[in-house]
Amino acid sequence: MATNLYAPPKARLADVVQHEDAPALWNPGAAASWSVLLSPAFGAFLHMKNWEALGEPDKAAGAKKWVVIYIVTIVGLAVVSAFLPHNRAIPAILRLTGFCLLLSWYFVSGKPQLEFVKSRYGKQYPRKGWGQPILIAIGVLLGSGFAVGLVAGVTAMASRHA
Repeated sequence: MATNLYAPPKARLADVVQHEDAPALWNPGAAASWSVLLSPAFGAFLHMKNWEALGEPDKAAGAKKWVVIYIVTIVGLAVVSAFLPHNRAIPAILRLTGFCLLLSWYFVSGKPQLEFVKSRYGKQYPRKGWGQPILIAIGVLLGSGFAVGLVAGVTAMASRHA
């Protein structure tokens, strides 16, 4: 029996069904990787949107909690640092806290999404683009850095004049 060398291999029915049913997602592993540079809030937010697309509202709510926890913690520490500008421990505490939150988020919330998507779809799902979320994250980071610098500057000036 001769085989046609130019014919594509026959796809398994399960692969075709999974691909057709898969929503467009941001790669959860890439989102976790980008979180190292752009903050755990970035990855948690994209994972939240992925959970919503996957029809998992409870898991989306859990991911949203991680976004809020990170933002509240970092903003709170930034405010403390503005009122204690000469405390040299604050920057180290900020870095350590950010790192601990990144690891906690990854193992508690991020990694389960990686495993969920991998077990359900493998690599057979439509991917969402990275340009817009990365540009927005960079804008937010630059804007928040500017705001923190402005608050620190105003606080320092006020303490000199007091």
